[in-house]
Amino acid sequence: MISSLPRRLLAEFLGTALLVAVVVGSGIAAQQLSPDDVGLQLLENSMATVFGLAALILMFGPVSGAHFNPVVSLADWFLGRRAGKGLSLAEVGAYAIAQILGAVGGALLANLMFDVDQAISTKDRATSGHFVAEIVATAGLVALIFALVRSDRGALAAPAVGGYIGAAYWFTSSTSFANPAVTIGRIFSDTFAGIAPGSVAPFILAQLIGLVVGVLLILALYPGAGDKADDVVVPHP
Repeated sequence: MISSLPRRLLAEFLGTALLVAVVVGSGIAAQQLSPDDVGLQLLENSMATVFGLAALILMFGPVSGAHFNPVVSLADWFLGRRAGKGLSLAEVGAYAIAQILGAVGGALLANLMFDVDQAISTKDRATSGHFVAEIVATAGLVALIFALVRSDRGALAAPAVGGYIGAAYWFTSSTSFANPAVTIGRIFSDTFAGIAPGSVAPFILAQLIGLVVGVLLILALYPGAGDKADDVVVPHP
């Protein structure tokens, strides 16, 4: 049975909400548990994200594909459109709205769970290095997802995507947001994982550039990736 659009949107909303709750909540916990060691805070935050993201892909993937990311949904539409596969443009818009609302809700939930004041982040992140890092992180994420799907290894997406994001926490200066919805959601927590509103536009611009770079890489390396767009991020009805 094909998953109805409302079911898929619910899965994208919940999955993105829980993803941001994992990122923000583990960041708050890390600050509280290791207040004097930023490196240890990042390690705790990244490890929770690795396992949390993998679990969420397994949980919601069979319903919606577990995109949790407007960039992934856009790539799915663009690469699949000629083959009549993947999301329609209208579905991309619906997915993006669900993902953004979920991301905001996830940040608010994390604040609530840790008794943190609901506040807008004051953490400025907009630097030239972070801009380049977000291009690299996003391009790599898009390329990884579609390479797995095109080579019939989509079942490995949960550990592979979780592992990539966990690694990118460390090899990119931006700590790899690589997701416009998550970037917007993280505005709403003035904690370790937050991002100030003024830094959001440069991050999202970099992520969109990363989307283009990632799609170009896939077209060069896996020209037939669009034929498998229905299976992004993981195979689903």
